[in-house]
Amino acid sequence: MAVYTTIEDMRRVYKRRVPKMFYDYCESGSWTEQTFTENKTDFQKIHLRQRVAVNMANRSTRSEMIGQDVAMPVALAPVGLTGMQHADGEIAAARAAGKFGVPFTLSTMSICSIEDVAEHTEKPFWFQLYVMKDWDFVARILQRAKDAKCSALVLTLDLQLMGQRHKDIKNGLSAPPKLTPAVIADLATKWRWGMGMLGTKRRFFGNIVGHAKGVTDAAALGAWTAEQFDLELDWAKIERLRDMWGGKLILKGINDPEDAVMASKIGADAITVSNHGGRQLDGAMSSIRMLPSIMDAVGDDIEVHLDSGIRTGQDVLKALALGAKGTMIGRAFVYGLGAGGEAGVSKALEILHAELDKTMALCGERDVKALGRHNLIVPQGFEDPTVSI
Repeated sequence: MAVYTTIEDMRRVYKRRVPKMFYDYCESGSWTEQTFTENKTDFQKIHLRQRVAVNMANRSTRSEMIGQDVAMPVALAPVGLTGMQHADGEIAAARAAGKFGVPFTLSTMSICSIEDVAEHTEKPFWFQLYVMKDWDFVARILQRAKDAKCSALVLTLDLQLMGQRHKDIKNGLSAPPKLTPAVIADLATKWRWGMGMLGTKRRFFGNIVGHAKGVTDAAALGAWTAEQFDLELDWAKIERLRDMWGGKLILKGINDPEDAVMASKIGADAITVSNHGGRQLDGAMSSIRMLPSIMDAVGDDIEVHLDSGIRTGQDVLKALALGAKGTMIGRAFVYGLGAGGEAGVSKALEILHAELDKTMALCGERDVKALGRHNLIVPQGFEDPTVSI
């Protein structure tokens, strides 16, 4: 494996090794990509308080997320098409997460099915659900997740319809890719990726093909997904899904204090402050800027996680210091996966952990649970999203 010292190192290798349409799927946002960009750059506006002459021995990054012990407060976020970034990508990522001691979340739109991941891993994983109009399909996929011993349901709320993702449209994104002349020319330079794909049977959306009524191939899948996302999803339906699931529930896609309060009222176990990585409502505020007002609104009433924009262990620390109990990473682990498969995901987690651990020490803290706003220098107006900075 190449020498990687940062997540950015892994992104550069990932870009060389993975077909353009799948790289662009990961490394892009909707419309002008304002929110995609600000998710990252807003972290840089927060500075750290350096402390000295403090005992830095015996540090611990161990914590809990929804009552589950974690080696650090980081979970792998649900990412669709992960099995197109690397052959059997969801299985590889879940294995790496399990060995490291952090949660892995399987997307509804995964290439490897729930059953595939359960069969090839030892640790329970979380399952993410997109709510479809076909409630028979929803009930069956929830039962499949229960049968696989999934330890939490992550219900995504910010994708009732697709944001305008220009690169995906222009690339003709599909799984497997359609063999146009441009795609064939690109694949000719991605031999490592191609050899992996030739060695696996998992090339379609494994949770849907063969499970949704009438969806037996890629053509039928496209028509089904185009009309299935439930535009009428509301809080009443979320409560219904909560009761159908009956286990730990995380509501992902909360980016407003009022919605956070509603999530708390209906009895969710946690919320994930997220704007879908900038891939839905372009012009929405970055997750890290919305976090303080959401924390002020819900306090300790509900556990809060943060997703969107995290590329370093310092980003993780800043989110925790602003009140989050945990974080989720998507692109950061996908870079590792595309660069080096399971070993690449493990390396990405090691990089984030080392950055979190060392930064914590240099901020004068030995326990990740002790992080707070006292560790940060936050610019005036940052914590009030109505004020421009």
